[in-house]
Amino acid sequence: MKRTAVRDFFAYALLACSLATLPVAASAQDGPIRQRLKERWMQRHQQASASESSQPDGAIVRPGDYRYTIEHDGLTRQYLVHVPAGYTPATSMPLLVALHGGGGSMDFQADDHRYGLITKSEQEGFIVVFPNGYSRMKSGKLATWNAGKCCGAARDNQVDDVGFIRQVVARVSQQVHVDRKRIYATGMSNGGMMAYRLACEMPDVFRAIAAVAGTDNTVSCNPKTPVSILHIHAKNDTHVLFDGGAGPGVPNEQAVTDFTSVGDTVSKWAKLNGCSAPPKRVLETAGAYCEVYASCRSRTEVELCVTQTGGHSWPGASQTRGEPASQAISANDVMWEFFSRR
Repeated sequence: MKRTAVRDFFAYALLACSLATLPVAASAQDGPIRQRLKERWMQRHQQASASESSQPDGAIVRPGDYRYTIEHDGLTRQYLVHVPAGYTPATSMPLLVALHGGGGSMDFQADDHRYGLITKSEQEGFIVVFPNGYSRMKSGKLATWNAGKCCGAARDNQVDDVGFIRQVVARVSQQVHVDRKRIYATGMSNGGMMAYRLACEMPDVFRAIAAVAGTDNTVSCNPKTPVSILHIHAKNDTHVLFDGGAGPGVPNEQAVTDFTSVGDTVSKWAKLNGCSAPPKRVLETAGAYCEVYASCRSRTEVELCVTQTGGHSWPGASQTRGEPASQAISANDVMWEFFSRR
């Protein structure tokens, strides 16, 4: 292996530790071998579920978890789908596209112990799809998204992640009965940045997005129609700094960018959505607050929720590495309440 390739491998391995919120192991007994066996069993189970519950045309006819691969732009890409227990093909459901952080994977984002999105899907009755970012590994791990100015190999190789996600949404909308007026996106860190790019370039598909710990770092943004925006960020984030820039938690700044600040991101979208009135404080609790720009075009909103602590994490999460996630608010609860107003 060439020296530059080795250097790049370690750079992106470090990115995995910096942009994805990695959890503490659930049990000290779950060693590397046992964990790999568990992952292989889960993969076989998901593949079996997909083959047993899908029709020949790819339609999903019953609740469950499904794993798929598709070809896009010369690359083999992957995505997971969770269909909640209340689903029947006769009734449409909202669709949430959930994007993992830089250095993560679809399996990481779909782990309910880390993000709780499967549980939220079951509680609220929406379908959730977990696409996998661009990875040099067959397993799909250490993946990144091309969100414009960030991040890693996806950005450096100018991977068409917008086209990939458009294809995933189109295919999932054929596989299950999706309410096409209620398609949303969310993401953590680099995934949140990617959600902003989707709002810029796919406003015809996404009605609203919610970005957690990832600001708008698009190269250009000219949405044809307004898109409602929710941004959630910890004041003390050590990776994507609240006031802008890459923080000390990022070991390789070449793999990221000089991040846009939270304030500039929110102001940008308030302007893009034509919000004419100043924001109003709609939630204030110990350790967190939320403000909403409500007087915007097409009844859209721009909302900012700030936690005082939590660092680079998903508020409400129970398992994180480093500083514990803020429990002042739940990202999942705030997000779905925001989406439900659309």
